[in-house]
Amino acid sequence: MTNAPEAAPGRPRRTERTGVVIVVAAMMLFSMFFGAGNLIFPPILGASSGESFVPAVLGFLSSGVLLPVLAVLAIAITGRDVQDLASRGGRIFGVIFPVLIYLSIGAFYALPRTATVSFSTTITPNFGWDSWGATALFSAVFFLITLALAFDPRNIVDALGKFLTPALIILLVIMVVLGIANLHSDPGAATEEYASHPYSAGFLEGYLTMDSLAALAFGIVVVSALRQKGVPTGPSLVRGVSLSGIIAGVLLAVVYVGLGVIGHRIPDAAGYPDGASLLSAAAAQTMGRPGAWVFGLIVLLACLTTSVGLLGATSEFFAKLVPAIPYRWWAVIFTIIAFLVSTLGLSTVIAIAGPIVGFLYPAAITLIFLTLVEPLLRRRLNLTYVFSLTVAIIWSALMSADSLGWGSSWIEPLTGWAPGYEQELGWFFPTLAAAIVGYIIDLSRGAKKAVPVGGETKAEAEDRVLG
Repeated sequence: MTNAPEAAPGRPRRTERTGVVIVVAAMMLFSMFFGAGNLIFPPILGASSGESFVPAVLGFLSSGVLLPVLAVLAIAITGRDVQDLASRGGRIFGVIFPVLIYLSIGAFYALPRTATVSFSTTITPNFGWDSWGATALFSAVFFLITLALAFDPRNIVDALGKFLTPALIILLVIMVVLGIANLHSDPGAATEEYASHPYSAGFLEGYLTMDSLAALAFGIVVVSALRQKGVPTGPSLVRGVSLSGIIAGVLLAVVYVGLGVIGHRIPDAAGYPDGASLLSAAAAQTMGRPGAWVFGLIVLLACLTTSVGLLGATSEFFAKLVPAIPYRWWAVIFTIIAFLVSTLGLSTVIAIAGPIVGFLYPAAITLIFLTLVEPLLRRRLNLTYVFSLTVAIIWSALMSADSLGWGSSWIEPLTGWAPGYEQELGWFFPTLAAAIVGYIIDLSRGAKKAVPVGGETKAEAEDRVLG
């Protein structure tokens, strides 16, 4: 039997080091994805879907797990950030689209929501505090901790991947296992939307996690982390990010299904107004008074890890966009904004953010899939991007206006013919048609060109892809 070669003195084996880094990055990615919204949406889906639970949860996993993992992979393929990715749709789109994404998942919506949801599910039920002063004090402490953890972006991987995420996963496992073991009520009747089209209803529910949008922001954090830990650019980086994304995605899927089963089995599931109250009741029924504390810790850790990831990713993006203001100043600025919004209440912000998220998702999904397809086709898809993203933006803008009641009398005849219109997926086939037209034009415009992968130079990609 031949012995394996010894590692060079003082140098750890590369496979061992890389494997540990990938696992830690996966834990970090899971923790950044898994916020309060991810915790409370699956139980409500389980309670609302009734006998249609399986197709509904598959729809949720498609948009809440598969799309975010693909988004991270798309960022890895470019080796850069969402702005570089979006620039394929044109210069204007390459600036405006990323800015809207970061603002929607950052200081003006998702970031302040982490503090508000933490307070309402951790502090109020256990201490009875519900005043403006208590909310402001809690938010101040919450965002000071967030800022401290995100102040040095090089420490985010270690802070989230090595410490906070394992604690979060342990608490989640305890809650899910006890909930599934002790809750055995028969499911109720499905609501109208889940009874008629359960998969698409679950798919749209997965939108609300915002993870596909967040993945476009978080992806570069994972790419940067793996680079800093010694993973080389190119295919090795893509493989490392892909493995991190798959591990995080599997963890998300397991937790989502477990939380959905709790909502599916809890007695009188239809009587709970939201996922937070449902899970609070499930925790109390399975663990007694300590259950409320366990649930509170789960929510607090989920929100804290997400807020650190959101603040770090948003600050890095704007530091690149406006280099005159460094990362740490952006982190302070967005911390202050998030704190102020959290103390003013989020009802108005949420009402505005819903249509904005619905407006951004079609373009985000289109961008993700084109980025993944481009290397397989071995050519630049210049007009394919421009045509399809233009149609996706216009169509989603019309859908958003229609949902708000703006001009519905003339918008519905324009968009109502598209398959999937009633399920808010009418943008898909027009966008696909535009992509096909753009690709036909791209085919007629010149020779094949290599697509850089994982941060490679163009010459490196040409040598590898074209041989």
